[in-house]
Amino acid sequence: MSRSNVLVVSDEAEFAQAVIARWETERHVPAVTLLGSDLWDTANRKEYQLVIVGPVRRGKLPHILHALAHWGTAAVCIAEDASAIATLRAESPGVLVVPGGEGSIHTLTLVANEALRRVEAVKRARAAEDEAASLRQQAMLGRYMLELRNNFNDALTSLLGNSELILMEPGQLSPEVREQVNTIHLMALRLSEMLLRFSSLASEMQAVETQSQRETRAAARKEITAR
Repeated sequence: MSRSNVLVVSDEAEFAQAVIARWETERHVPAVTLLGSDLWDTANRKEYQLVIVGPVRRGKLPHILHALAHWGTAAVCIAEDASAIATLRAESPGVLVVPGGEGSIHTLTLVANEALRRVEAVKRARAAEDEAASLRQQAMLGRYMLELRNNFNDALTSLLGNSELILMEPGQLSPEVREQVNTIHLMALRLSEMLLRFSSLASEMQAVETQSQRETRAAARKEITAR
C-alpha cells in the first residue's frame, strides 16, 4: 500500500502525538497533519485519504462531521461516552465511530488502517474501470476497422489493378502524369500492407478484452474483501 496522507482534527496535541506514536509500531506509517477545530477546513481535502477527528472544543464536533459529509473523504471519529456514540452513528452514518477510554488509540489505529486499505482498494478498482473503459473504446475502433476491411480491400484492389494497367502502357502518358500514377500505385501498395496488419486485430482485441475483464474482476474481489 502506498503511503497515505491523514488529517487529524483535534484541539489536543497530545492526542495526535499518541496516534502517531501508535502508528509508528505499524508496518505502514502514513503522513499525518494536525489541525485544530478552527483551521481544519482550510486544508485541501484532495490531499487526504482519511480524516481522524479527535477531542475538539465543545460544540465543534457536529459542524466538523457535517462538513466532512460533503468532503466525501473517509473519516474516523473518537467519542467519549455511550450517548455520544449513539448520536454520532445516527447522525453521521458515513463516519466510523470509535469509543474513547482505555485502549481507544489502539482501536482507532486498527480502524484507521482498515479504512485506508479500503480507500486504496477503491482507488485501484476505479483505475481498473477507467483502463477497461479506454480499452473498450479501442476495441470498438478496431472492430469497426475490421468490419470495413473488406470494403477497403476491394477499393485498394481496384486502385492497384487500374494503376498497374495504366503503367503497362508507357506510350500513353506524359512523364509527369506517369510519375503521378506511379506515386498512386506505391501509396496503394503501402495501404495494402497496412491492411494486412489489421487481419491480426481480431485475436489481439480478444486477448485485450479478456485481460481487461480479468483485471476488473480481480479489482472487484479485492474491494469486496477489503470491506
